[in-house]
Formats: sequence, C-alpha cells, structure tokens
Amino acid sequence: MTRLFIRDELAGDRVQIRIVNEAAFGRADEADLIDNLRAEGAILLSLVAELDGQIVGHILFSRMSIETEGGSVAAVSLAPMAVLPGHQRQHIGTQLVRHGLDRLRDRGERIVIVLGHEHYYPRFGFSCEMARDLKSPFPPEAFMAMELVEGALDGVRGSVRYAAAFGL
Repeated sequence: MTRLFIRDELAGDRVQIRIVNEAAFGRADEADLIDNLRAEGAILLSLVAELDGQIVGHILFSRMSIETEGGSVAAVSLAPMAVLPGHQRQHIGTQLVRHGLDRLRDRGERIVIVLGHEHYYPRFGFSCEMARDLKSPFPPEAFMAMELVEGALDGVRGSVRYAAAFGL
C-alpha cells in the first residue's frame, strides 16, 4: 500500500523540488522563484509530499507584508504549490495546503495570501472578499486572502508587498 507523507523540505530535496515545479508549471519560473526566495531568506515554510520515497509535490510559504497607514502588517504568501502531473487530482495538493496552513497557524501566523484558481483555494477558506481592501497588481478574482486568526484582517487596508524575489 502506498502512503503519502508530508514533511519539511531537506537540503537534499532541492533538485527534486525544482523538477516537480518545472513539470507542474511547464517552465522554470516557479523553480527559479523558489531559489531566489531561498537566497533572500524569505521562506517561512517549505513542505514536500513524498510517495514511496519520491517527492511528488511541494508547497512554499514566504514572508510578505501589507503596508497600511498605521504601519506594516505581517502576512504570508502561499506560492508556489506544485504536484507532478502524473499525481495531480489525487488530493496531494489539498493535503499540502491543509498541512501548511495548520503549521502556520501553530506558529502564530495570522494572514495568508494566495494568487490562484478561484475555484480551488476557497475550499481552504481563502476568498476574494477577504482581500477586497488589499491593493495588489493581480486580477481580483484570483487574488485571495485567509485569516488564520479570526478578525486578523479587520480594518487592514493597504498595499501588499511581496518578497523582492517576486519582482513586483
């Protein structure tokens, strides 16, 4: 019986993480982003999904902020999340997202932001409505926020600032 195991990224996983991201997205952009976020020191949490000793999925969370009139509010960016094409639609991404959000909640993080598919991420609690007062360069239907602590976004209005590696 095969069993999926979600764990923290190890240094020896980096080549396989690159392969997973390049295969899932069909390009190197996301894999390069991960390398640049590592170099910048912006990574908060990097998890892999391992199936029978092979890494088949990866999710990354990095530090970002919301710049408000009252100052900077800490937030977390979920990006990227990737599953090898041959393993997609098997709930591996769902398990990565849920595990990652639980870990962030346990660490005391309060706000997570994602740019993603409008029909995928709401199942975890992300919504465009939660992000309505946040200015971003992204289409509003794909730009979503989630509170890990109820009320964390109450009264928060401002512009999102991603790690420099995102090039925004």
